[in-house]
Amino acid sequence: MNVKQAANVLELLEYFAEHRQPASLAEIARHFDWPRSSTFNLLGTLASRGFLYEPMARGSYYPSPLWSGLVRQFESADPIPLQLHRLLETLQQKTGETAVLAAATGAFAVFVDSVESSNAVRYAARPGKMVPLHVTATGRALLAQMSEADRAKVLRRAAFERYTPTTLMSVAAVEKEIRRSLERGWFEGNAEFTADLGGVALPLAMPHRQFAVLVAGPMFRLKNRAAELAAVLHAEVARHVGGTPDVDAPRRVGARGARAAAKRVEAPARRASTRTISGARPPRA
Repeated sequence: MNVKQAANVLELLEYFAEHRQPASLAEIARHFDWPRSSTFNLLGTLASRGFLYEPMARGSYYPSPLWSGLVRQFESADPIPLQLHRLLETLQQKTGETAVLAAATGAFAVFVDSVESSNAVRYAARPGKMVPLHVTATGRALLAQMSEADRAKVLRRAAFERYTPTTLMSVAAVEKEIRRSLERGWFEGNAEFTADLGGVALPLAMPHRQFAVLVAGPMFRLKNRAAELAAVLHAEVARHVGGTPDVDAPRRVGARGARAAAKRVEAPARRASTRTISGARPPRA
């Protein structure tokens, strides 16, 4: 579903974020090919609510600080734990690839934080990017944490479109890959959504929230590195998150779906070599 008026507001914000300067009604209407009257109404509504202001009277518009104030309130009410951003930084440094933290929204995984690779050719994964749950390692790591009923509901609505030659094209194929991934100890992406792009992901459950952590990059660098990357992921998740007393690691297994048995995470010094993160076993050395 796409509500046009809401989409126009979001596109307008992205426009200002990209251009970083005031813009006139005519410039905005021309850029988006919007009717002048509709553009006038949109800008007028946002300005009347204090979300836009005119740096030069009746000349141009720019977002007001009200936006940043709202964002700070969102983040302070339910912040992404700091240790998870530090985890991403460490993963990027140790693997050389882009590290991502994602959560589920509908049939998609949305990236909520990322640290991109310093390589010229890299996976671009800015926060807010969305990828389908069923055709990505990140998405399947999130699906594995859902109840059997919730996962079935998501997969029934999934659009099984052939993105690349390796795209999984049925509910049965996705379920089989989830089971295989849990038994193997990690979730692997094999250029199923974006050609020549791969990654390794782990489920990461925290109180009241379910995440997936991903390391991704071009296939020419990741080929034959899945077990190595999975070992780094397991070790660093245990080091950054495993010792936190309020973090739960639900184990979800079973041929027919997810059966959760929440387990309190023990200190990484005792368990880093053998513990399970959300049902995914560390790879054998």
